[in-house]
Amino acid sequence: MSEPLSLQIEESVALMTFDRPARLNALNNALIDGIMQTLDRVEFDPGVRVVVITGTGRAFSAGADIAEFRRHVEAGPEQAIAHFMRPGHRMTRRVESFPKPVVAAVNGLAFGGGCELVESAHIALAADTATFSKAEVNIGIIPTFGGTQRLPRNVGRKAAIELILSGRIFDATEAARLGLVNRVVPAGDLLAAALALAKDLAAKPPLTLAAALTAIHRGMDAAIDDGLAIEEAAFARIVPTHDAREGIAAFLEKRPPSFLGR
Repeated sequence: MSEPLSLQIEESVALMTFDRPARLNALNNALIDGIMQTLDRVEFDPGVRVVVITGTGRAFSAGADIAEFRRHVEAGPEQAIAHFMRPGHRMTRRVESFPKPVVAAVNGLAFGGGCELVESAHIALAADTATFSKAEVNIGIIPTFGGTQRLPRNVGRKAAIELILSGRIFDATEAARLGLVNRVVPAGDLLAAALALAKDLAAKPPLTLAAALTAIHRGMDAAIDDGLAIEEAAFARIVPTHDAREGIAAFLEKRPPSFLGR
C-alpha cells in the first residue's frame, strides 16, 4: 500500500503533500496519523522553519473518509467520538498550535474535514479553481474536526452559521472575502506562491515567529487584559535571544540581519 502523504524538505521548508488522489485525499486514520507523525518529525528539525500542506490531484482534501469511519458512527456515540471525532480534533489542534508557521496551499476542493484543516492552518493560499464546503450537514452530521468552533473564529458567527447549516459549495473568491484564506492565486502558480511565502517566513527569526503564534492563539479567546499579559510573557521570552539583539543591531547598522534561531 502506498504512503498516504509525501514529505520534501528544501531551503528550510517542509512540503507535505496528501497522496490519495483516488479518494480525493480523504482523511482516513492512516492519513491523519501520517500528518501527526510528519509534524512530530519536523517540529524539532532545525533545518525546517515552515511547513506547507497541499494535495495531489483535484482535491486538497474531500474531508473525513466516511467509508472508513461509518462503522464507528454506526457503533454509537462513544465509538464515533473516540475513533472518528477525536483523531480529527487532535490533528487540527496540532496544526493550529504548531510552533512553526503552517501554510495551506489549497489546490482543489476542501470539503468537510479538508475545510477544517484550512481553518486550523496559520495562513492559507487558494488556487482560483479551489472550492470549499461545510458539507457535513448533507450526510446528517455536524462538523467533527473543530469546524463549529474554528469557522466562526475565521469568518464570523453569521457567515459560519450560514455555511455550516446550508452545506453549500463556495469558491475561492468568497473564501478570501470571508477571511478563510489569505489570498487567491492562479492554479498554475499556487505551489510556487506558497513556497515563496514559506521561504520568506523561513528567513525570519524562528523563535520570534513561534512566540507570535503562541501569543495570537492563546490570546484570541482571552479578555484583553489577559491577552496583553500573554503578549508580555511572549515578549519576555524573546528579549534575551540572539535573534532579537541581532535584529535590532542590524536595523540600526542598516544591514541585513543574520538570524540563527537562538
